[in-house]
Amino acid sequence: MNWDNIPLLIILALSMIGNNHTVSVSALVLLLIPKLGLENCFQFIDKQGINIGIIILTIAVLSPVAQGRIAMNEVLDVFKAPVGLLAVVIGIFLAWVAGQGVVFMKESPETVTALVVGTIIGVCFFRGLPVGPLIAGGLVALVVNALGLFKG
Repeated sequence: MNWDNIPLLIILALSMIGNNHTVSVSALVLLLIPKLGLENCFQFIDKQGINIGIIILTIAVLSPVAQGRIAMNEVLDVFKAPVGLLAVVIGIFLAWVAGQGVVFMKESPETVTALVVGTIIGVCFFRGLPVGPLIAGGLVALVVNALGLFKG
Protein backbone atom coordinates (compact mmCIF):
# COMPACT_ATOMS: atom_id res chain seq x y z
CA MET A 1 0.00 0.00 0.00
CA ASN A 2 1.21 3.49 -0.85
CA TRP A 3 1.22 5.58 2.35
CA ASP A 4 1.03 8.74 0.22
CA ASN A 5 -2.61 7.88 -0.46
CA ILE A 6 -3.62 7.97 3.21
CA PRO A 7 -4.64 11.68 3.20
CA LEU A 8 -6.83 11.12 0.13
CA LEU A 9 -8.36 8.02 1.69
CA ILE A 10 -9.14 9.96 4.89
CA ILE A 11 -10.67 12.76 2.84
CA LEU A 12 -12.68 10.19 0.88
CA ALA A 13 -13.96 8.56 4.06
CA LEU A 14 -14.87 11.87 5.71
CA SER A 15 -16.55 13.15 2.57
CA MET A 16 -18.62 9.99 2.31
CA ILE A 17 -19.62 10.27 5.99
CA GLY A 18 -20.46 13.92 5.44
CA ASN A 19 -22.35 13.19 2.22
CA ASN A 20 -20.12 15.61 0.30
CA HIS A 21 -20.27 14.17 -3.20
CA THR A 22 -18.02 16.77 -4.78
CA VAL A 23 -15.11 15.94 -2.50
CA SER A 24 -15.82 12.20 -2.73
CA VAL A 25 -15.68 12.23 -6.52
CA SER A 26 -12.55 14.42 -6.49
CA ALA A 27 -10.70 12.10 -4.10
CA LEU A 28 -11.76 9.02 -6.10
CA VAL A 29 -10.58 10.54 -9.37
CA LEU A 30 -7.21 11.45 -7.85
CA LEU A 31 -6.83 7.93 -6.44
CA LEU A 32 -7.73 6.38 -9.80
CA ILE A 33 -5.43 8.48 -11.99
CA PRO A 34 -2.26 6.53 -11.08
CA LYS A 35 -4.12 3.20 -11.16
CA LEU A 36 -5.11 3.95 -14.76
CA GLY A 37 -1.57 4.95 -15.73
CA LEU A 38 -2.53 8.58 -16.26
CA GLU A 39 0.06 10.19 -13.98
CA ASN A 40 0.78 12.82 -16.66
CA CYS A 41 -2.67 14.25 -15.96
CA PHE A 42 -1.43 15.52 -12.60
CA GLN A 43 0.73 18.19 -14.27
CA PHE A 44 -2.28 19.47 -16.23
CA ILE A 45 -4.48 19.39 -13.13
CA ASP A 46 -1.83 21.23 -11.10
CA LYS A 47 -1.47 23.97 -13.71
CA GLN A 48 -5.01 24.33 -15.06
CA GLY A 49 -7.37 22.70 -12.56
CA ILE A 50 -8.23 25.79 -10.54
CA ASN A 51 -8.74 27.90 -13.68
CA ILE A 52 -11.01 25.30 -15.27
CA GLY A 53 -12.96 24.92 -12.02
CA ILE A 54 -13.42 28.68 -11.70
CA ILE A 55 -14.59 28.90 -15.31
CA ILE A 56 -17.18 26.18 -14.73
CA LEU A 57 -18.31 27.81 -11.46
CA THR A 58 -18.59 31.20 -13.15
CA ILE A 59 -20.65 29.70 -15.97
CA ALA A 60 -23.02 28.18 -13.40
CA VAL A 61 -23.35 31.47 -11.50
CA LEU A 62 -23.99 33.48 -14.69
CA SER A 63 -26.42 30.93 -16.14
CA PRO A 64 -29.57 32.67 -14.81
CA VAL A 65 -28.45 35.90 -16.51
CA ALA A 66 -27.84 34.07 -19.79
CA GLN A 67 -31.26 32.44 -19.56
CA GLY A 68 -32.97 35.79 -19.03
CA ARG A 69 -34.23 34.87 -15.56
CA ILE A 70 -32.67 38.05 -14.19
CA ALA A 71 -33.84 41.20 -15.97
CA MET A 72 -31.50 44.10 -16.65
CA ASN A 73 -33.56 46.45 -14.48
CA GLU A 74 -33.16 44.00 -11.57
CA VAL A 75 -29.40 44.00 -12.09
CA LEU A 76 -29.30 47.81 -12.09
CA ASP A 77 -31.65 48.13 -9.09
CA VAL A 78 -29.49 45.94 -6.88
CA PHE A 79 -26.60 48.41 -7.20
CA LYS A 80 -28.84 51.17 -5.84
CA ALA A 81 -29.65 49.27 -2.65
CA PRO A 82 -27.36 49.12 0.40
CA VAL A 83 -27.39 45.33 0.30
CA GLY A 84 -26.20 45.41 -3.32
CA LEU A 85 -23.36 47.78 -2.53
CA LEU A 86 -22.40 45.63 0.47
CA ALA A 87 -22.46 42.57 -1.80
CA VAL A 88 -20.04 44.29 -4.20
CA VAL A 89 -17.63 45.20 -1.38
CA ILE A 90 -17.77 41.72 0.14
CA GLY A 91 -17.39 40.16 -3.31
CA ILE A 92 -14.26 42.21 -3.91
CA PHE A 93 -12.85 41.26 -0.50
CA LEU A 94 -13.57 37.53 -0.90
CA ALA A 95 -12.13 37.48 -4.41
CA TRP A 96 -8.96 39.00 -2.98
CA VAL A 97 -8.98 36.48 -0.09
CA ALA A 98 -9.40 33.60 -2.55
CA GLY A 99 -6.43 34.94 -4.52
CA GLN A 100 -4.39 34.87 -1.33
CA GLY A 101 -5.58 31.28 -0.86
CA VAL A 102 -4.23 30.25 -4.26
CA VAL A 103 -0.83 31.71 -3.45
CA PHE A 104 -0.83 30.17 0.03
CA MET A 105 -1.83 26.72 -1.23
CA LYS A 106 0.91 26.80 -3.87
CA GLU A 107 3.46 27.74 -1.22
CA SER A 108 2.07 25.27 1.37
CA PRO A 109 0.34 22.44 -0.53
CA GLU A 110 0.48 20.21 2.55
CA THR A 111 -2.16 22.42 4.18
CA VAL A 112 -4.73 21.65 1.47
CA THR A 113 -5.55 18.33 3.15
CA ALA A 114 -6.15 20.11 6.46
CA LEU A 115 -8.35 22.72 4.75
CA VAL A 116 -10.44 20.04 3.07
CA VAL A 117 -10.74 18.01 6.30
CA GLY A 118 -11.80 21.18 8.14
CA THR A 119 -14.39 21.94 5.47
CA ILE A 120 -15.76 18.40 5.64
CA ILE A 121 -15.98 18.55 9.46
CA GLY A 122 -17.80 21.87 9.15
CA VAL A 123 -20.25 20.36 6.68
CA CYS A 124 -20.77 17.15 8.67
CA PHE A 125 -21.04 18.47 12.20
CA PHE A 126 -21.84 22.17 12.01
CA ARG A 127 -24.40 22.25 9.18
CA GLY A 128 -21.99 24.27 7.05
CA LEU A 129 -21.57 24.49 3.32
CA PRO A 130 -18.41 23.62 1.42
CA VAL A 131 -17.45 27.07 0.15
CA GLY A 132 -14.13 25.82 -1.07
CA PRO A 133 -10.54 25.65 -0.03
CA LEU A 134 -9.51 28.84 -1.86
CA ILE A 135 -11.31 31.12 0.56
CA ALA A 136 -10.34 28.95 3.52
CA GLY A 137 -6.72 29.05 2.35
CA GLY A 138 -6.92 32.79 1.95
CA LEU A 139 -8.23 33.21 5.47
CA VAL A 140 -5.48 30.95 6.82
CA ALA A 141 -2.93 33.04 4.91
CA LEU A 142 -4.36 36.24 6.42
CA VAL A 143 -4.17 34.82 9.95
CA VAL A 144 -0.66 33.43 9.42
CA ASN A 145 0.53 36.75 8.02
CA ALA A 146 -1.16 38.68 10.85
CA LEU A 147 0.47 36.45 13.45
CA GLY A 148 3.79 36.88 11.67
CA LEU A 149 3.44 40.66 12.05
CA PHE A 150 3.01 40.31 15.79
CA LYS A 151 6.14 38.17 16.17
CA GLY A 152 8.46 40.88 14.90
